[in-house]
Amino acid sequence: MSATQLDAKPKRPICPSCSKPVRVCLCSRIRTRNLDNSVSVTILQHSLERNHPLNSTRIAKLGLKNLNVVTVFEVDFEARFEIRLLEPGLGLIGLESSGFDPVREKEMTQKAGFEVKGDGKCQDEKNRDLIDKNENPCEKLDKGSNVDAINGEGVVINATMIKYGVVSHLSHIWKVDTHGKKPKFEHILTSTMAKEALRGGFVVKKLERKKLEGNMELEVEENEEFEIKVPQGSVLLFPSQNAIGVDELKSMHFEVKNLIVLDGTWSKAGRVYNENPWLKLLPHLRLDLDKMSLYSEIRSQPKVGCLSTIESIVYSLKALGEKVDGLENLLDVFESMVGDQRRLKDERLSKRTKD
Repeated sequence: MSATQLDAKPKRPICPSCSKPVRVCLCSRIRTRNLDNSVSVTILQHSLERNHPLNSTRIAKLGLKNLNVVTVFEVDFEARFEIRLLEPGLGLIGLESSGFDPVREKEMTQKAGFEVKGDGKCQDEKNRDLIDKNENPCEKLDKGSNVDAINGEGVVINATMIKYGVVSHLSHIWKVDTHGKKPKFEHILTSTMAKEALRGGFVVKKLERKKLEGNMELEVEENEEFEIKVPQGSVLLFPSQNAIGVDELKSMHFEVKNLIVLDGTWSKAGRVYNENPWLKLLPHLRLDLDKMSLYSEIRSQPKVGCLSTIESIVYSLKALGEKVDGLENLLDVFESMVGDQRRLKDERLSKRTKD
């Protein structure tokens, strides 16, 4: 064994469940694990937050049963998004398009008798054989079409994004008047048919695209980063300009079944939002609270009402009428985690003073 190895400090033992050092393990502090929350929660977690000592998603993972945590990376070169409907029949009869060739548009807006190349069946028919051949909503488009992603695999929206949240390409099956402006995700919701179809839920897949190094020609490698099911009744917790409060949702008789939360500092959460434009297809929910986050003593918060991920989840679930017992305990665990961090910080400062 080398002298360097002998002098190296041993690594602190880490709890495999909460990912905290054993000394400050959170597991025993949670009275009831896997609370059966009736409103499911989806957390989109910025990749740099996963190992942060103050990240509170670890508490949600221990405490909530109906929880899905998805790691989201920033776009480095390019990313592609594919969106499919959970109910494929919705929004596909009387196909509409944005920016199609007029001849192609006329073909796609026919209600029946679609021209289908190959064996006359789209992929959904091959898998389920449930669609009558005279009402086939799928059409395989010619190579080079500006909507070549709208194909027999059931993709209804296809988008390509480059760095800094810039959408370089957007195509979809609905006819939308953009008034000469560059197509945006927000424009899709101006179609009543699109709103009805997306309201039934959808699946979004993100494909990360990277340039391969060491090649004279530009070659791109594409890998799946995530695939998320966004069920009917999903809302995004995000204080955008068009966000509405819980009372407004209730007055609209909108039943929230899935709460989507962005996990990261406010700047990171903003980047996740900007680089996932499909989030703009969802109703946005805001929390009307004047509470100061427990984070405030040790982690900068821009203003009152800016809460940690676990605080946001608990207060939102309670506002939405979640009845499950044990939610308050998750806040107690979070408060104790913040206390641990404050104590460790004081210990480090004290040690430096003595040295």
